[in-house]
Amino acid sequence: MEEPTNDPISPLEQALHAARALVLADLAAREVVAADVVSMVEESVVQRRWWVEQWPEGVDYVAGLVAQDVQDALLEAYGRWPLCPVCSVGDPHALEVEPELGPDPHWVCHQAGVKVAAVGNLGSR
Repeated sequence: MEEPTNDPISPLEQALHAARALVLADLAAREVVAADVVSMVEESVVQRRWWVEQWPEGVDYVAGLVAQDVQDALLEAYGRWPLCPVCSVGDPHALEVEPELGPDPHWVCHQAGVKVAAVGNLGSR
């Protein structure tokens, strides 16, 4: 029987686990956590693991990229997500992740020109 190792978790794995948790928290806040949606998150994490292995400097961008990947997958399968909670008039529209490629990603409403919540914090709104 192998003894458990006390190896620290790599920054890559920490970023991937954090990204998964943040996006799942936003999905749960909007009550969109069916098994196939969780599979979309897992697929994105697999793809982003490869991406960061190729470009390690991008590790800080993983949460925003996973959020965008899941948003794109949901658009194809179900429709826009997450819908903007700020605008009460006009057609329903989705929030967007900003920066598209950068650290500290937020959900933003471009129509109102406001940051709505950090990725992972849609439930606090």
